[in-house]
Amino acid sequence: ISRKLKAILDGDATVRPVLTRDDDYFVPLATRVQKARRAQADLLVSIHADAFREPKARGSSVFALSENGAAARWLAQKENDADLIGGVNLDVRDPVLARTLLDLSQAAQINDSMKAGRHVLQELAEVNALHKRDVEQAGFAVLKAPDVPSILIETAFISNPDEELKLRDPRHQARYAESIADGIKRYFSRNPPLARG
Repeated sequence: ISRKLKAILDGDATVRPVLTRDDDYFVPLATRVQKARRAQADLLVSIHADAFREPKARGSSVFALSENGAAARWLAQKENDADLIGGVNLDVRDPVLARTLLDLSQAAQINDSMKAGRHVLQELAEVNALHKRDVEQAGFAVLKAPDVPSILIETAFISNPDEELKLRDPRHQARYAESIADGIKRYFSRNPPLARG
């Protein structure tokens, strides 16, 4: 689905998609975020298949980062992530200022992520049942870059026999990719990224 999504977005001159991997190998979650930041991404999209112990669980989901502040605390504690907000060093002498800058950046990231997530979820509803009607929020590591809006998409439940068949079917894969692309395009048409200096 990710490859099909990239192929669709490659055909749009206003978008430059970059994959964090191009084959079936593991890329650590923090490395995925680093790659997005190095590419100066305006949106990080992480695509997955969900699973549950009950085979009747079904539907697509979209997640954004939780607003509970855990991500900000996690980032503030990580020594190597001091430059995460646009080169601002969080190791400043005033810890209140550092926390405020991080909180502001994180709040803006979550707000943009929720907007993108709503557009993608609305399009996915045309292809598959929704597991939840609204964008969910969680503390997934791949969503924690404070300067890159990020969404995690659970396309369908691979543990559900009907949805597994759809996930294996190239035509359904293409439909998932098209719906995600439509949601991304709609998000950017209403929230154009800032020009890079």
